[in-house]
Amino acid sequence: MPSPSRPLRKLGFLTIGLFDPADPARGHESTLEIIELGERLGFDSAWLRHRHLQYGISSPVAVLAAASQRTRRIELGTAVIPLGWENPLRLAEDLATVDVLSGGRLNPGVSVGPPGHFDQVKGALYPDTADTEDFSYERVRRLVDLVRGKPASDFTGTEGFEVFSDVVQPHSPGLGRRLWYGGASLGSARWAGENGMNFLTSSVVRAEQPDGPWDFATIQQSLIRAFRDRHPDGEAARVSQGLVVIPTDSARPEQRARYEAYAARRLPRTATPQGPGRLLFAPDLVGTSEEIAERLGAHAAFREVDEVAFALPFTFEHEDYVQILTDMATKLGPALGWRPAG
Repeated sequence: MPSPSRPLRKLGFLTIGLFDPADPARGHESTLEIIELGERLGFDSAWLRHRHLQYGISSPVAVLAAASQRTRRIELGTAVIPLGWENPLRLAEDLATVDVLSGGRLNPGVSVGPPGHFDQVKGALYPDTADTEDFSYERVRRLVDLVRGKPASDFTGTEGFEVFSDVVQPHSPGLGRRLWYGGASLGSARWAGENGMNFLTSSVVRAEQPDGPWDFATIQQSLIRAFRDRHPDGEAARVSQGLVVIPTDSARPEQRARYEAYAARRLPRTATPQGPGRLLFAPDLVGTSEEIAERLGAHAAFREVDEVAFALPFTFEHEDYVQILTDMATKLGPALGWRPAG
């Protein structure tokens, strides 16, 4: 197996937190239990996806606030919060609050762009300002500045019995260094680097070159290098990769067959860019930890990183996630040179 140029230093996982609309509490509790399991297994981080008007976690910051009180060590991240749905000032307050509650373990990942299905939701989301909202990188810059302590008001001092601050409160000084940008294009990678953020790259990239052949790993590698070229920390700038990885070492035959069928259904979308955004998807990695480690060792982008947040499949059952995470921590991670935390 080719040896990665960077030993795997941090192992994390990402989940969407699906729930049954008839019993949403159970689904949210399952997510919290999975995060607790991740801490016991020695994972370095647990990340939540973000879903609006779907049957997945719509408020990961709230869920991570709960997780912060049920864990003590594991880092807690969002991958990613789409800022088109958020007011940067209010989000900065929420993020700082959860970071304080967690003891400085929050890793907020964000992205920009108009909300999904914007024409259908803009009347509810921005009834008076839909045509003037700015969904550009400037929205991220506002959040970053506010989290890092840029004044949000020109008033400070005492008014009656109340004391006012001109910066977001609570202020968590380390949080500004733990902000991540989730990007799939060269422009996003460069912008994140220029603005001193960390960079999340997932199982989706943009095939920006007009003609094939398209190789996911090579495109993702180019994003990572473009990010580090523009970042003040250069080669030391933090990048986390988020491929869909499903080890089967302890899986039952029925589970293995279901996992392989899941990956096979999704494989056709990996051959060519999809939709007007020209999105190219990475193949899901299913197999024993030894087989997956072999494939990752030959993956051009994986060889550039020392942090990962492997994505859990969307539609599996709680017991499947337990098996997958256990194999990741006890088999796959060690095969990649990682050692459990704590």
